Amino acid sequence: MDKLVKTAKVALAAATFAIDRPYTYRVPDALAEKLVPGMRVLVPFGAGNRPSEGLVLSLADEVPEGRLKEIGTLLDPRPVLTQEGIRLALWMRERFFCTVYAAALTMLPTGLWYVLRESYAIAPGVDRETWEEKTARSPKAKQIMGLLYAAGGQADLDQIKAIPDLKDPRAILRELEKAGLITRQTQAKRKVGDKTEPIARLTMDPAEAMALLAPKQKTSPMGYRVTELLCRLGSASVKELCYFTGASRATIKSLAKKGVLALEEKEVFRRAMPETGESTPLSTLNDQQQAAYQGLLDLMEEPAPQAALLYGVTGSGKTQVYLHLIQKALEAGRGAIVMVPEIALTPSLLQIFLAHFGRQVAILHSCLPTGERYDEWKRVRDGRAKVVVGTRSAVFAPLPDLGLIILDEEQESSYQSESMVRYHAREVAKFRCKQHKGLLLLGSATPAVESRYAAETGQYHLFTLQQRYNAHQLPKVVLADMKQELRAGNNSGLSELLRTELEENLRRGEQSILFLNRRGNSRMALCSQCGEVPTCPRCSVHLTYHSANGRLMCHYCGYSMPLPEVCPHCAGRFQFVGMGTQKLQEELQGLYPDVEVMRMDADTITATRSHEVLLDRFRRKKVPILLGTQMVAKGLDFPNVTLVGVVDGDLSLYADNYRAAERTFSLLTQVVGRAGRGDKPGRAIIQTWTPDNDILNLAARQDYDTFYTGEREMRRLLRFPPFLNLFRITISGPEETQVLRACAVVRRSLDPWIKPRQHGPEGPEVLGPAPAPILKINNRYRYRVLVKCRNDKEIRAILAQILRAAQQDRANKGLSILIDVDPMDG
Repeated sequence: MDKLVKTAKVALAAATFAIDRPYTYRVPDALAEKLVPGMRVLVPFGAGNRPSEGLVLSLADEVPEGRLKEIGTLLDPRPVLTQEGIRLALWMRERFFCTVYAAALTMLPTGLWYVLRESYAIAPGVDRETWEEKTARSPKAKQIMGLLYAAGGQADLDQIKAIPDLKDPRAILRELEKAGLITRQTQAKRKVGDKTEPIARLTMDPAEAMALLAPKQKTSPMGYRVTELLCRLGSASVKELCYFTGASRATIKSLAKKGVLALEEKEVFRRAMPETGESTPLSTLNDQQQAAYQGLLDLMEEPAPQAALLYGVTGSGKTQVYLHLIQKALEAGRGAIVMVPEIALTPSLLQIFLAHFGRQVAILHSCLPTGERYDEWKRVRDGRAKVVVGTRSAVFAPLPDLGLIILDEEQESSYQSESMVRYHAREVAKFRCKQHKGLLLLGSATPAVESRYAAETGQYHLFTLQQRYNAHQLPKVVLADMKQELRAGNNSGLSELLRTELEENLRRGEQSILFLNRRGNSRMALCSQCGEVPTCPRCSVHLTYHSANGRLMCHYCGYSMPLPEVCPHCAGRFQFVGMGTQKLQEELQGLYPDVEVMRMDADTITATRSHEVLLDRFRRKKVPILLGTQMVAKGLDFPNVTLVGVVDGDLSLYADNYRAAERTFSLLTQVVGRAGRGDKPGRAIIQTWTPDNDILNLAARQDYDTFYTGEREMRRLLRFPPFLNLFRITISGPEETQVLRACAVVRRSLDPWIKPRQHGPEGPEVLGPAPAPILKINNRYRYRVLVKCRNDKEIRAILAQILRAAQQDRANKGLSILIDVDPMDG
């Protein structure tokens, strides 16, 4: 009878989607008792046995088929993923066309990621004469051995790759390894380690310790003070002992040698949570809030998973409903996740949650320093924090018993990832709520058409808040016709009406928010004689002028150049077209030189000037005017803001995107809703060149229901979500013809499945290949194939097979192939 062997199924980092599957490895005896699913390991992979990180999916005792490779190194002292996390990674692979390991990495804070460092050394016993003789016929092998010898016998792979005219040294390194001339070493280093501090603990009875040190009080006063303090405290950090006694660390080490105290390492967190004091009691809900809360609470207490949409006008008090539900989840011993679309919204929301739930709150978003984010993740994993506030990635917070997930402003496109795993936080939240039998709550004043339709058809439960909290009125909104302004001789960025209202606010001492969703100074620079417009050499876009540094910049690849004094083609002068936040700030400072104008966009946010710092200053200092991009459009609650001005209401309306109307309506409704949130009435002015546009007028009236009805029927006619799903296949590469050829192959591969099914209202349809709205970004051409159909297992399996075939096709070398499901950017 064949012998049973302990084996592990491992998902590998080195495996592309085309070859991604669980690989079987033998578990060495030394790891048999330590290894559990959810841990990461270092394993040999491929013909050259290159080291690769892997995630253990499962363990088994089985009779192996053939010879198995053995796991090399255990990387984690405890699992980084639970069984639920492993199931989620497997589900994401099937749903979002990624590898299992990429899905696992997406769930983990970057501080837990490993960096592999590969190095090579001259093998023991190999002298210079030996390796020179054996590499005499291979100049490149001789070069490598010469480098290793010159570097003291060992060098990193990157150093070897830097040898001139040596494109890929791996094949030569393998030959040298086989010949016994070199050895390979791989080190895995984590990006961030656990932070610890030394703790001193008394090791004997206090009376005994004092008796031992009393005779030395005069000769060793510091040792006596340290011992005296420890007798009262029992244990304390070495840092605190030194601070309160004046002793040095050498004194403490001396006491440890004498056996008076013992030194231990204690884990500490990098992020100091603010002192919260006594928790603030929850506010009383009004009748509409109470009805919504009670209905949602009933759903949360159901034994089966539930999903609901809380549709409430801006300022209706949705956050108060969230707080009451979270309180009930905590009372039941369960956790909650609250997600917001913008990092700028996190600090203000965090303060509210800290006031009510104190140290039970953790924060997770990408702008936290790597170490702090890792520590917050650990607090959640270990059960020290049960309420998680954050952006999209917070959906993966490792809460052991998850009772509630809230997506605030659920319609926002930022909930969809554009990184290596192209997931939507809402879909992941649905999966997690199903696993935990929890409640998924989507909240918005302007729900996504898909979410509103799901509520209309009974897939979600619907709750509405139709009035502002405390009966405050919605702002009065006026459209300013910029064509009339131009006819009247006003060619500035501000209409006469908006200037009048701004001046009225300044006179009253009230604050104003101006919204312009374009950063920089001007949209582009234009030669007044020949019409030449400077463009990005890497992207098919015009360069944007930034007056702060006098440069033309590309907002896609980061390329920049100084603004030429004259046109390089005809020596004409440049003039500037369009307005960005920098230019508007300059115009406002020219009009009101004694008034502070605070600008908030991607150019003003830095490590030292975060969203939190700027918004706190706006609140405390009562800065008269806040000007910004979409960072100022959502979630901000300032009682003294009574005026909102939308400088260019048409900016996103005519974009090449079927969601353009929805996005414009949502953005305008949200930014208008920042006004009048206190006791003073609010007003809003939307500047537009098309004042008769239905979308703008509906946004001005904040009439979401009428907008939704029209948009739903338009989507039905065009067969866009929610009536059919979209799969967008994007292929990019440095050669345009190669990209087009690959797109054509993908299109032909879909025909056998599409053609027999394309009749009927839900029949699938393929569009393309077609260029992306911006054809070239960072020297890579981009073409797309769009598939309209129902999102089911059959089509996902077909697309996965097409993706595998495309990745394995040698003609596609150098190409990137991505599949997005219901992309938010159209």
